[in-house]
Amino acid sequence: MATMRNFLPLLVLLAACQPRDPGGTPPPPTDAPASRFEPMQATSDFSGSITARGTEPFWAVTIDGTRLTLARPDRPEATFEAPGAAIQPGKAVWDAKAADGATLRVTLYVSTCSDGMSDLSYPMTAEVEIGSETLRGCAARTAELPREGG
Repeated sequence: MATMRNFLPLLVLLAACQPRDPGGTPPPPTDAPASRFEPMQATSDFSGSITARGTEPFWAVTIDGTRLTLARPDRPEATFEAPGAAIQPGKAVWDAKAADGATLRVTLYVSTCSDGMSDLSYPMTAEVEIGSETLRGCAARTAELPREGG
């Protein structure tokens, strides 16, 4: 009667004959369905004029190249200059400075946004830091800003 000990050399020999990937993971069969996984493509074109705006408090920042203009009710309009934007997948950041030394940081994220006061939908979320104050809102290319009733 054969014992397991008699089959052990045969099992080791058969295991050694199986092809292996150097990484230890066998390749999928050639008839396997294609993977549905696709890496996130959260990139956007941040060129051209962009307007970010928010409510409570109301504010707006217009980005035209290296010039950023901040408008708020009951305050004078402020203009800032930035060397350009630091762009990463799904995000752009402008660090700007006014002639008087005041700083402004505008961060835009590729993410659907609602202004909270209307049914309008924007393609970007905005965060504006001026001094110790942080303003949050939505953004879009200026020519493509959503409008009520259309």
